[in-house]
Amino acid sequence: MAARDYGQYGGITQALELVGERWALLIVRDLLVGPRRYGELAAGLPRIPSNILAARLKELQAAGILRRVPHSRVIVYELTPYGHELEPVVLALGAWGYKTLGDPREEQIITPDSMTMDLRTAFRSEVAADLPSTAYSARLGAAELLIRVRGSALDVSRGDGVADLAFCAGPDIRRLISGELSPHRAIQTGVVEVLRGRGELLDRFATTFHLAA
Repeated sequence: MAARDYGQYGGITQALELVGERWALLIVRDLLVGPRRYGELAAGLPRIPSNILAARLKELQAAGILRRVPHSRVIVYELTPYGHELEPVVLALGAWGYKTLGDPREEQIITPDSMTMDLRTAFRSEVAADLPSTAYSARLGAAELLIRVRGSALDVSRGDGVADLAFCAGPDIRRLISGELSPHRAIQTGVVEVLRGRGELLDRFATTFHLAA
């Protein structure tokens, strides 16, 4: 049972009592990418105190949102079907927050899981369905991701790989995704550095991944 009790009866109140505690939704966000060991969750949320991470995991497990399961001789945490129902909520919340996302502070980082979920949030499947299948290798802050778009399907995995376009970008990539910068201007100003492949494919990336700020 979460520590917060609003003393009200209703769906929104119940939801906030289950996932409204600090860090809870970020744990859910990372588990939406895939099952994680305790240490992987801690590494992906470097500012969370260990006692708070342990408490949140216990609370989310008690609520039926996640479970502990054995995997390759270790214990991992994964979302239950009930927990996976939070995905559209998390994506919608990400799109809402993006509207007022300013310049990053010096201490703010990009993690592979946070960027994966940001890409899922910005992905326009209906647009991608009419475009050729494309693979992007992207270094985004500390995250190195292989982004495969096949029709309306998106697959994002960690690491490098065979790609049509490889590029490097920092947090300012939000200016490309929001349309504030054109792909040509993003390359020209150094917001995006093309590492290999045809630079014009960045136009396709910006068309496929877009969130209005």
